Amino acid sequence: MRTRPKKHFTPENNWINDPNGLICHGGYYHLFFQHNPFENKWGHMSWGHARSIDLINWEQLPVAIPEQPDHAIFSGSAVFDQANNRLVAIYSGHKEGNQSQYISYSYDGGTTWQENIKVLDLNMADFRDPKVFRYQDKWIMSVVKSKELKVSFFESNDLINWNFLSDYTAPDIQDLYECPDLFELDGKWVLIISTNPGGIYGGSGTRYLLGNFDGKSFTADGPAKFIDYGPDNYAGVTFNDAAERISIAWMNNWEYANKVEREIWNGQMTAARKLKIKNGELVQTFIGETVKFEITENNFEFKYSNGSLKFISENGALVIDRSELWDSTITQYALPVTAPYKVEALFDAGSIELSINGHFASALINVGAETPLLSV
Repeated sequence: MRTRPKKHFTPENNWINDPNGLICHGGYYHLFFQHNPFENKWGHMSWGHARSIDLINWEQLPVAIPEQPDHAIFSGSAVFDQANNRLVAIYSGHKEGNQSQYISYSYDGGTTWQENIKVLDLNMADFRDPKVFRYQDKWIMSVVKSKELKVSFFESNDLINWNFLSDYTAPDIQDLYECPDLFELDGKWVLIISTNPGGIYGGSGTRYLLGNFDGKSFTADGPAKFIDYGPDNYAGVTFNDAAERISIAWMNNWEYANKVEREIWNGQMTAARKLKIKNGELVQTFIGETVKFEITENNFEFKYSNGSLKFISENGALVIDRSELWDSTITQYALPVTAPYKVEALFDAGSIELSINGHFASALINVGAETPLLSV
C-alpha cells in the first residue's frame, strides 16, 4: 500500500491529470483538475475541485463540473467576472470529432456550477485548453489548435462572444500543443506550451518562451526553454488573481500515466512554485518545506530504505538514475549542470522535486514518507 503524499495534492480516489481553473478567490487558492470520478484511469473527464489557504494543505470538494451527456469536460481556466459577481469557468467540451469552448457560472465561490454554454466552435477536432485572463478592458483567451501546432489568441468583452486575434507557432516546438498559458511577469510576457510528445527523455513535457504581447499577437525574444528537466511535470499553468505568479503542474507523464497500475488514486500535482523573471530567465521557487545541500563531489546518491536515487556527472550534465525506485519507463534524466551543486530538494512520499544550480527536475519514485540519506 502506497503512502499518500503530504506536500502534493492527490485526489481521495481515482484518476487525476491536468490542473484546471487555477484562481485565487474568496480567501482560497482554488485548484480544479481533470478527474475521472469513477475509475483509476483516464475517462469520464470532469472537473474535480480542491481548495487551500497555503498551497500545501488541500481540502477536496465535490466534483465541480461533471461530464455532460453530450461532451466531456476537458481542460480550461477560471476568471472572476466582477460585472456579474460570479466565477466563470472556460473549458473545452470534447466529443468525437469536435472540441469547442464552453462556459459555466458559479455564484457561490466555485462550489456549484450552472449552465454549459458553447461560446467558441471552429468545427475542429483538436481545439482545446483555453486560458483566459483580463487584459486592459477586455478578456484574452489563449487556446491551442493542437495538431496545427498553433497557440491562438481571441478577445472578448463578455466571455461569450469571441473575436480571433492571431496565431503563434514556436519554430522549435514541433510536437502536439496543449495547455497554453500567457501572462505578464516582471516587465516581460511569458508563454507556456505543453507538448505530448516532446519531453526531453520521452513522453510529455513543458516549455516556455519570453517575449512581448501587444494585445493581439505574441512575439518571442528567443528559443523555447524547458520549465522542468524531470520526466514528471506537465500541463502546468498559473493562478489568476493571485498576488504573486504561482504555478502548479500535473506530476506525471503520458508515456506511462495511464498504463501503470495504482491503487486508490492515480496521479498527483506538483508542489506549487513562485515564478519570477531574472536575467532573462524564468526563475522558480518551491512553496513548501525543502532541504538544502551544497555538494562538491561529481557523483552522489540519496539513499532510501528501498533503494537509491543516483546522480552521475557525465558529459557536462548531471544524470539522475531512478531505476532502483521506479517501475516503468524513463528511468534516467539529466540536468545541464556541473559540480559544485547547490541542491534544494522537496522530499515527499512517492516523489522528489529538485532544484540543482537553479534548474528544476520533478520525478515520481516509489518511496515512502522518509527523508533519504545523502551519500557522496
